[in-house]
Amino acid sequence: MSRQLDTRVRGKTAEARERGESAVRSERVIVVGAGMGGLAAALDLASRGIDTVVLERAAHPGGKLRSVPAGGVGVDSGPTVLTMRWVLDELLADAGTRLDEHLSLAPAALLARHAWNAHDRLDLFADLQRSADAIGTFAGAAEARGYLEFCARAQGIYRTLEVPFLRGQRPGPVSLSMRCGLRGLPGLARISPFATLWQELGRHFRDPRLRQLFGRYATYCGSSPFAATATLMLVAHVEQAGVWLVGGGMQRIAETLSMLAQRKGARLRTGVHVDEILVRDGRVTGVQLADGERIEADAVVFNGDAAALAARHLGGAAARAVPPTPRSARSLSAVTWSLRAPTDGFPLVRHNVFFGPDYASEFGDIFGRGRLPAQPTVYVCAQDRPDGDAPAPAGAERLLCLVNAPPVGDAGPLDPLELATCEERTFRMLASCGLQVDRRPDCSTTTTPADFERLFPATGGALYGRASHGWMASFVRPGSRSRIAGLYLAGGSTHPGPGVPMAALSGRLAVQALLADRASRRARDRVSTGPSPAAATPGGTSTP
Repeated sequence: MSRQLDTRVRGKTAEARERGESAVRSERVIVVGAGMGGLAAALDLASRGIDTVVLERAAHPGGKLRSVPAGGVGVDSGPTVLTMRWVLDELLADAGTRLDEHLSLAPAALLARHAWNAHDRLDLFADLQRSADAIGTFAGAAEARGYLEFCARAQGIYRTLEVPFLRGQRPGPVSLSMRCGLRGLPGLARISPFATLWQELGRHFRDPRLRQLFGRYATYCGSSPFAATATLMLVAHVEQAGVWLVGGGMQRIAETLSMLAQRKGARLRTGVHVDEILVRDGRVTGVQLADGERIEADAVVFNGDAAALAARHLGGAAARAVPPTPRSARSLSAVTWSLRAPTDGFPLVRHNVFFGPDYASEFGDIFGRGRLPAQPTVYVCAQDRPDGDAPAPAGAERLLCLVNAPPVGDAGPLDPLELATCEERTFRMLASCGLQVDRRPDCSTTTTPADFERLFPATGGALYGRASHGWMASFVRPGSRSRIAGLYLAGGSTHPGPGVPMAALSGRLAVQALLADRASRRARDRVSTGPSPAAATPGGTSTP
């Protein structure tokens, strides 16, 4: 492929010479990894006419947006929730098209059903007052008022952070304050960065079940609610602003971005393994594949877990691009069962959460003792269920069942007895809440932390990069720029964080940084070759 690309460039050069023009090789950017961040970056780059090559180790684009076979069908077995639709709307608008022309998206009215046993159940809805009424019926009027106050606070946190944090290059504590400005400082003071999510939830809810429910927002970024910053309350507002059901499954998002990027001229190669990111004189020069093929490039966007760089999975030269991620800083992994099975009893909706009686013990087991939880929280996505209540599909239905797990996949496979015990506990809990799942081995695929480590090397199976534990967590997550010139970072392990829309934002921020650096470099080159080089300011500038 690199020979074909180089031939194309040489052809353009010859044409330029025939016209008497100066022949300069067109700039090429390689995107390593076709996850959400890489696909968003590729679409942005190709839409700007930049020669873009996407290299993906798997057979299909998508990264963690993956479908797993079970009983002859594919089951969505990665992210199952789409929020912050505006990220995709803006991405496709900048590419000259509309999201609705390519994806079928329906807003969910019922966000999730929660259960603690066979009797205690609570639904949350897109409609704020409807949720408050449901909480009032479930736990009393005071808790309903606490919920409304909690949501108002979540909205304030989100509005404070959307522009200066989510949409901007990774800030530090000081630069975040500067971006907020004097008018934004009161809002910044109210985001409670020094308190844990669990502590702040206690200010709004007395019912321990509600603290447990909303404490689960910490797990959306792979963290413990007992250690994660209270800033994660903003997730409540993100869900209130819209949860979207994707027609055809979540992988359709990756397929759509891949198709559009290729229409714009990007070249996607799947089933290829990038063995090394090439660096010369402190700057990226391209990549080398496992079969020895070399592809030259002016810049590389790495859309993989940043830990793989520090662990030398992309070569020794690229290892200094980011600091290593300590094992103690890793986020949650998971054990998942992708199933096709008949169900009975519990009235499943699209998204369902089943809670155990002792939430603290779950995270003590995972983060404290490094073992599968004795009392897990179980998430069940019933992919074939429409929005709201509906009868069970005739026959078998597709399910993703997930429990949190420690990120120890690089220590080897889980002990078979420990895994079997976890599975027994998981489905026994579901049964205690009324859900019967008629499982068959030939219609089930299990994925463990060791499997996630194979899919995403150097992570131990951690699915969200660093855990968001402590007030500095957001400021030590890698940003778009690495320590190596021309090497940019995207994906859920980088700023602004994990999840489909955040990963897409990271890809866009990587391109933003790349373009700013390119413009700065060209400006310096013009000055250095101009008539008055002594007047140039050394160093140039780039987007903060």
